[in-house]
Amino acid sequence: MKTITITDQKEIEEIIRKCTCCSVAMVDLEGNPYVIPMNFAYKDHTIYLHSGPEGSKMKMIARHPRVCISFCEGQELVYQSEQIACSYSMRSRSVMCAGEVHFIEELEEKRAALEFFMKQYTDNACGFAKPSLQNVKVWAVKVDKMTCKAFGLRASEV
Repeated sequence: MKTITITDQKEIEEIIRKCTCCSVAMVDLEGNPYVIPMNFAYKDHTIYLHSGPEGSKMKMIARHPRVCISFCEGQELVYQSEQIACSYSMRSRSVMCAGEVHFIEELEEKRAALEFFMKQYTDNACGFAKPSLQNVKVWAVKVDKMTCKAFGLRASEV
């Protein structure tokens, strides 16, 4: 099975939009890797995340604001021969992004970012009450590095 690098920006963004969550990797307070699944929105090379205003993630980001975010779509078990274990692979496409977290504090900017979120998951029009906007941390990660690969392809698919 083959792995190929995808460089077409439209295809990369299509992969991101197909995902319902992403994995966000950061460094914990002891210097260890820490990965959590999060809902997201993506627009103009920026990944938007949201969380509560306090807690361990906020402390981690304050100390180490760089994160790595991965998206993976289309997981399908494939093989070349049912009887040969090493011919099995998982066909999928993944996107890896890196950047630094900046928090959006202004309420109208938060509202706009949260509207991106809702568009990622539903076509329903949704409103945001001022207390909700005040009590959420909206993360903006401007992507400064992005890579994309397709895995588990047969030689004829490359």
